[in-house]
Amino acid sequence: MSDMAGDSPKQTERPDWSRAERALKRDPVLKKVIKQIGPCTLEPVTREPYEALVRAIAHQQVHGRAAEAILGRLLALHPAHAFPPPEAILAMEVEAMRGCGFSGSKVAAIRDIAEKSAGGLVPTREACARYGDAALIERLVAIRGVGRWTVEMLLIFTLGRPDVLPVDDFGVREGWKVAAGLEAQPKPKELAAIGEAWTPWRSVAAWYLWRAADAAKRSVFKPQ
Repeated sequence: MSDMAGDSPKQTERPDWSRAERALKRDPVLKKVIKQIGPCTLEPVTREPYEALVRAIAHQQVHGRAAEAILGRLLALHPAHAFPPPEAILAMEVEAMRGCGFSGSKVAAIRDIAEKSAGGLVPTREACARYGDAALIERLVAIRGVGRWTVEMLLIFTLGRPDVLPVDDFGVREGWKVAAGLEAQPKPKELAAIGEAWTPWRSVAAWYLWRAADAAKRSVFKPQ
């Protein structure tokens, strides 16, 4: 399974989301978001799911720079690999991982990811093509520390799946609130129902809602 470590992360060829943009403009709320934000620049990063999950655990509940520093210390212990493969993680002493800056719970989660990757539960990037979105979510949430949201981020930003709507995500719900001019965020079930009309481009819709929430935070989004 050492090949699961993969090479250094690469950007995939930028997808052409113009079809998605045209389809999503049928929604009057998304139409004004797309008009203000401009073309979708969502670019999945080529990584193995194993690496993406380990990185996701590292980033949980810490600032991005702190997470990257912790990961940097982990990588420094494995100079022969672009990213330490599952076997290398499993061979590490717990104290060595703690020395990188991982909490005890994160050490346990990362070791579980490595164990389940070595055992085949975490499919390779190539093997993921055999699984639908729901099947991958069901499969991967069995891993310690990995919830539905984490797998949804993997689907969107690593595998480039076009039809994922993370309705539990604060930013996505906030984006719909500001774009639709609502007083409060929609409930996840409410947004899921609204988002049915965005199939098969719900990942792109989510990207636009994240951008709308960010623009509103910077006071540069203007609901029309």
